[in-house]
Amino acid sequence: MNYSNHQTPPQLFMLIDPYVYQTLQTIIGKEIVVETVRGNVQGVLRDTKPDHIVVQNSDALFFVRIQQIIWIMPKQL
Repeated sequence: MNYSNHQTPPQLFMLIDPYVYQTLQTIIGKEIVVETVRGNVQGVLRDTKPDHIVVQNSDALFFVRIQQIIWIMPKQL
């Protein structure tokens, strides 16, 4: 057998937490604080996908991977 020319393409492996994703969908448009492994991000939750969220702070958009989130807190006005 000749295995020298056969390579398997890389495969994506991702864990999705359906409860976090579903809960995040209920707070789209609200002010939130997100604690990540690199610090926190504050702003309005603009969108959520199974693997990331989009937070807007002034004119800046932050794309945060859900796997990097430690906790999320809606801000009280």
